[in-house]
Amino acid sequence: MSEGTAISDASASRAASSSAPLAERYAEAMIPVFGTPQRVLVRGEGCRVWDDAGRAYLDLLGGIAVNALGHGHPALVDALAKQAPQLAHVSNFFATEPQIELAETLLSLAGAPQGSGVFFANSGTEANEAAFKLARRHGGAERPRILALENSFHGRTMGALALTSKAAYREPFAPLPGGVEFIPSGDTAALEAALAPRDVAAVVAEPIQGEAGVRPLDPAYLRALREATRDTGTLLILDEVQTGIGRTGSWFAHQGVEGVVPDAMTLAKGLGGGFPIGAMIAFGPEVRGLLTAGQHGTTFGGNPLGAAVALAVLGTIREDGLLEHVRTLGESFAARVLALGDPRITEVRGAGLLRGIGLAEPIAPQVAAAALEAGFIVNAPDPSTIRIAPPLVITDQELGSFADALPALLDAAAPAAAGAAAPVDPSAAPAADDKDPS
Repeated sequence: MSEGTAISDASASRAASSSAPLAERYAEAMIPVFGTPQRVLVRGEGCRVWDDAGRAYLDLLGGIAVNALGHGHPALVDALAKQAPQLAHVSNFFATEPQIELAETLLSLAGAPQGSGVFFANSGTEANEAAFKLARRHGGAERPRILALENSFHGRTMGALALTSKAAYREPFAPLPGGVEFIPSGDTAALEAALAPRDVAAVVAEPIQGEAGVRPLDPAYLRALREATRDTGTLLILDEVQTGIGRTGSWFAHQGVEGVVPDAMTLAKGLGGGFPIGAMIAFGPEVRGLLTAGQHGTTFGGNPLGAAVALAVLGTIREDGLLEHVRTLGESFAARVLALGDPRITEVRGAGLLRGIGLAEPIAPQVAAAALEAGFIVNAPDPSTIRIAPPLVITDQELGSFADALPALLDAAAPAAAGAAAPVDPSAAPAADDKDPS
C-alpha cells in the first residue's frame, strides 16, 4: 500500500466517524490522560456552559480557576478581535507593546521593587519550571537543596513534578530532577531545622494548597517562611498559579498577609481568562539577574495575542471593582453554607472565590457527580472536599443557588456512595433554562 493510499484510507475512516457521538470520537482520538470526559461542552456564556445535548450548567469551577471573566466576556473577545489581525505572534528576537505593557502592569500590581522583571510562559507548570531554574542559579554548588511543602502541587512537567509531593504523580516518572525535599506545611520548627545548614536554594509554596483540598497556609506560617528564608539567604518562591489574579480578593493571595513579599512568584490560570499564558515575576535586580541571555526561553510565551487578552482581563478586574466583589461574595457564600447547619458540612476553607467545602464523610466525588446531574460544575480535589473556583463575575444569586442546593446534593450522594442509584431532586438545579437557547 502506498503512503498516499494509507493517508486516504485514514482520512476516509475519520470522515466516516465524524457522525459518531463526540464522546466516542474523543475516546478514539485522544491519549486518555484525563480519563473519560464527564460531558462534551459546546458553548459558554457568562457563568454557564452548555453540553452537546443542549443542557445548561452553572460553572462553579471556571476551568479550575481559569475563566476569571466567565465565558464569552466582551472585553476578552474584543481584545482577541482587535489584536489578532494586527499582530498575533512574533519570535522572541523581537518585543511587542502588549508584552511590555503586560509586564509593567504585573510588576505594578505586585508592588515589585525597581529592577524586578517578568518572564512569560504558556502555563503554570512552565512558570514553575522557570522558577526551578531560578532556584538552581541562586543555589549553585553551595546550595543544592530545594524545599517544597507536603501536599503541594506545582505541575506535571518534570521540574514542576519534582516539586509536587503526591507520590502517585511522581513515581511513574522517576528519576526526577534531584535535590528536592518535602517538609510538613505549617510546622515552623521543621522549616527552621531544614534551613539550618544554610544550603537550601529556595522554598517553594502555594499560599493556598488548591489540589490538596483548598488548604490555606496559616498567615503566621507564611510570615515565618518569609523571615526564615530571608535570614538564611534562601529564595522564597510563591506559586500563585491558582490563587493569583484576584481569585482570593487581592491581586495575589500573599498580599493578604502583612509583611510577606516573595523573591519570585509564578502565575497562570486566571491571567489569560482562558487564553494560555503564564508568568514568573522576579522581585528585585539580584533575583532578576539570576537568569541571563540564553539560559531560558519560550516560543509562544508573552506573544502579543496572549498579552493583549491578559491586559483585558486585568483591566476588567480593576475597572469593574471585582476584587471587592470577590471578597464580599466569598465571605457571604461561606456564611450561607455554614448557616445551613448541616452536620455533614464541617467547614468552608479558603478565601475569596477559591473555597473548599469540608465534608464529614469521604463522599465528595459522589457529591460532585450529583451536582453535575443537578446542573452545577464543581470538583472533589480530595475525598472529603468540594472545591469551587467560579468566574469572578458570578452573582450572589448564582452562587447562592448552589449553597441552597447542597443539602439535596448531599442526600443524593449518600446512596451513591453506598453503591445505590441516586436520583437528584430537580429543584436543586440552578434557576436557568436547561436547553441551549442558540
